[in-house]
Order: sequence, then C-alpha cells, then structure tokens
Amino acid sequence: MKVLISVDLEGISGIVHPTETNPDRYDYERGRSLMTAEANSVIAGVLDAEPAATVWVADAHGPFRNLLPEELDRRARLVRGKPRPLGMLGGLDDRTDAVLFIGYHARAGGGPAVLAHTMNDGILDVRVAGRSMGEIGLNAAMAGHLGVPVVLLSGDDSACAELRDLVPAATTVEVKQALGQLAAVALHPEEARERLRRGAADAITRRAQVSPLTLAGPVEVEVDLSAPFTVDLATLVPGVSRSGDGRTVAFTTDDFGDAYRLVLLLAQLATIKPG
Repeated sequence: MKVLISVDLEGISGIVHPTETNPDRYDYERGRSLMTAEANSVIAGVLDAEPAATVWVADAHGPFRNLLPEELDRRARLVRGKPRPLGMLGGLDDRTDAVLFIGYHARAGGGPAVLAHTMNDGILDVRVAGRSMGEIGLNAAMAGHLGVPVVLLSGDDSACAELRDLVPAATTVEVKQALGQLAAVALHPEEARERLRRGAADAITRRAQVSPLTLAGPVEVEVDLSAPFTVDLATLVPGVSRSGDGRTVAFTTDDFGDAYRLVLLLAQLATIKPG
C-alpha cells in the first residue's frame, strides 16, 4: 500500500509564533527540527501497522523545503520544493491508499486557533458551496476527489475539530490546546511524538472505516482576497469574476480537482505585489 504524509509546521507541538515557522526568523531552525521529529514518529507508526507500506512524505509548509532530509526516516520518500502538482499534497495519486495530515492548523477565521490562516495572508476565506474551508477541508476534498481518505490529523484542538466535522471517522491527535493566535498549552515534544506514533498506527489499521470526503460537481467557489490588486489579477483568469463586495471573486468548475487547482493559482497570485 501507498501512504502519503503531508506535514505542515504551524500545528507541530510547541509551535506558537511566526519566528518558529518563517525561514527568515531566528527560531526557525528549532521549528523545522521539531517538524522533522514529528514526521519521523508518524512514519514509524505507519510502518508499525503496515511494514510493507510505501511511505511518501510531502513537505507542506511555506517554501516546501523545511523538513531536514538527512534526519528524515530513510524508509520514506520525501516530496520537496515548489511549485509542484497538488501543492501540499505533492505525491498524491489515485494509487494512494491513505493520507495523513501532520502539523496542520485551522482555517482563517477559525479559533481560537494557533497561527490560523488559509494558504497565505492574501486569502481571507475560501467558500465551497457556501461552506468556509481552510487547508484542512480543501486538501481533504482533493484527496477525496481521487478516492483517498484522510485517516489522521494532528495539530491544535481547533484543527482536530475542523477535520472531525468533515470526516467524523478520522483519527485526530491533539498536540496542543489553543489559547489564541499566538498562544497554546502544548504537550512535551516527546509525549506528542509517542501519541503520534500510536495514532498513526491506529489510523492505518482502521483506514477501511474512513470514507473519502467527496464533493460532487459542479463546484461553486468564492474566495475573499485581502488586496484589491490581487482581485484585479484574479479576474484575468478565464472563468473568474468579481462577486459581492470588492474583495471577492467567484468561479464554478465541473469537479473539485479543477476547483482545487484554481484556488492554488489564486493563492500564488496573492503573493504578487504591485510593480
């Protein structure tokens, strides 16, 4: 079997501040070390349950170059760098049997939640058929579009609740309790890793009980963008139009796969600054 582990950074135990998640800030090296250690615990748990599994690990934070390759469990394959197909789900295909979200965070507007956002600071909200979705929902639905269930998520209590609301049968491992955007009560990293290893093994064992999150087409999407300049750029994309107030754009696609890719494009456009 093939398993994909998508690893973000904001939801890692002990992480509460951008100095720990931003490559240009002083505490980032410690943050990426904690991230790599949690990824290794999940790899070990997957292989405890299925020793013959092929494990792919997608580095899914920021530049997608955070996990320390030389410290990652050698039994896994690392998907690293950007841009790449399917973004945070790099390596996902219809031959994948299960996806695990590690170190994930709640959507923009969710909370209290540690370092909550959706994609980047240029996106204020994404609504699919009127329902607000962050990275957890969007990535789970993309996996579901290919028939793959999300069987595990780790992060703070808000992130765990967000996945359970979408995929009730999934396993969640709460490694910290959010007190706000920049504060939490966190497990000791070693305790978090032990729970992650057990949780990953349990989730893989129970994977047949978890149904993929599927959203039937046509798919109607609205995206709230923080900058008017980004709205101007977005409307240059065929099929994207202004909607409602001056910060919202909307589009409709035949299926969720196309919608997901278009949201990724809008997120990239949101990083462009006026010349």
